[in-house]
Amino acid sequence: MKIDVNWLGKDFHFEAENETNGKIRIDGNNEIGGLEGGLAPMQLLLAGVGGCSAIDVLHILEKQQQKVDSLKVEVDGDRQKVEGASHTEYRSIHLHFILSGDLDPKKVERALKLSITKYCSASKALEKGSEITYDYVIE
Repeated sequence: MKIDVNWLGKDFHFEAENETNGKIRIDGNNEIGGLEGGLAPMQLLLAGVGGCSAIDVLHILEKQQQKVDSLKVEVDGDRQKVEGASHTEYRSIHLHFILSGDLDPKKVERALKLSITKYCSASKALEKGSEITYDYVIE
């Protein structure tokens, strides 16, 4: 896996591109001189966990022959300062799944649990330093 991060020549505005030409904008907040024209790096971590888990959940539910009409994940991270360091990390990450369709709540719960605890590489990468929780609603 390879990602290129290219500076766009203004302030702290970058574009990340993967090997198949998928792109996303990255930027610092305006407090440090960013344009706020993209996601901040720590926001990308949350987006990664939400996207990774959403892909897992959709895949698992489709295998269980569940009809998903819509799926949204609201990801909330609580950052804390690391003692003796100049950076912060996520103390906790909470994923709130909002689904609609012809769905069995037991199958949804199983799909969520499998994603968070077993399949989602992004959440597995962050679980040592962050408590990761989830809940859901079927509309």
